[in-house]
Amino acid sequence: MEEPEPAVLRAAMAGDLDAFERLVRMYQPLVWRFLRHFLRDEALAEDVTQETFIHVFQRLPSFSFRCKFSNWVFRVARNAGIDAIRSRERHDRLARALPALASVPAPETRAEVQAAVESLTTKLREALLLIEVFGLSYREAAEVLRVPEGTVKSRVFQARQRLTAWRSEGGRAHEL
Repeated sequence: MEEPEPAVLRAAMAGDLDAFERLVRMYQPLVWRFLRHFLRDEALAEDVTQETFIHVFQRLPSFSFRCKFSNWVFRVARNAGIDAIRSRERHDRLARALPALASVPAPETRAEVQAAVESLTTKLREALLLIEVFGLSYREAAEVLRVPEGTVKSRVFQARQRLTAWRSEGGRAHEL
């Protein structure tokens, strides 16, 4: 795989947008192809490719030349792909927790999901939102909430159970 000229790389690292554009043009097709196969979804691969180059731009000053630039770019792409997979899995888990809502048209679905989440206690709701919606790790959520990681795991588990119960009870909007 072709590596960029060090001068182009250093110019991009210094904020030269033309140099950065050369890097994007050089790697974008390769990154997209990698992500298309990795994610098995062309549209998602396009989105994640864009996110990859946003991350590359943001992190470019930290590139230390200890590895090939191409390897570094693919590592950024892989991490962005893993984040996308995790996000999709979180979305799927929420959808499975409330499968009765899957057949409801979009605006009503949002209202039903919001009612279900609002039916949770504050502690359960905030843990669920940090993990499932904002995509924080359990450790990160524990830091935000200032509770042990195990407490966050327990709260998210309870929230999922209560959302399932909420669904099976016909969506009664009492605090669970």
